[in-house]
Amino acid sequence: MTDDCLLCLEEAREEMQNALSHLERELHKIRAGKSSPDMLDSIKIDYYGVITPLNQAANISTPDPRQIIVQPWDKGLLDTIDKAIQAANLGFNPVNNGEVLRIVVPALTEERRKDLVKQAKSEAENSKISIRNIRRTANDQAKKLKNESTPEDDVKKLENDIQELTNDHAKKIDNLLEAKEKDIMTV
Repeated sequence: MTDDCLLCLEEAREEMQNALSHLERELHKIRAGKSSPDMLDSIKIDYYGVITPLNQAANISTPDPRQIIVQPWDKGLLDTIDKAIQAANLGFNPVNNGEVLRIVVPALTEERRKDLVKQAKSEAENSKISIRNIRRTANDQAKKLKNESTPEDDVKKLENDIQELTNDHAKKIDNLLEAKEKDIMTV
């Protein structure tokens, strides 16, 4: 295969891997009944006039599977953090004891578990769409190479490799979704 074909294939592989990594991060944000500091990753606070991610203004820990402790480095931020967590609409009700915020993670109901599975399936489908778009772009590049006098056998091999790559990543997405679904539905 020519260098141009190899470059095209490598770009597609890298982009598909990025889509897979993005899905892993998104699925990690969907809670499955156990508390995790990552549950608060989307929260940003006003830290003396600068919008700052919560994990850069406080220590976040999980002493047990049903609790998250947020200990700000500056005690004056307790109320700001409390309001930001409630405004994020995550279903948490922090308890402020003057030193730390204690968040009890409620147990998931069956209905909520089903909603989380739907959310996970939606994220997986978005990733599959992204993978298919990458495949289409890579195939378009392969056609351009064909028009630029790259041997037809090389272009055909490239298209087959791109399809194999697509199938492989789609299977990985299905496996990630299946594992997350099992995790969410386990009581």
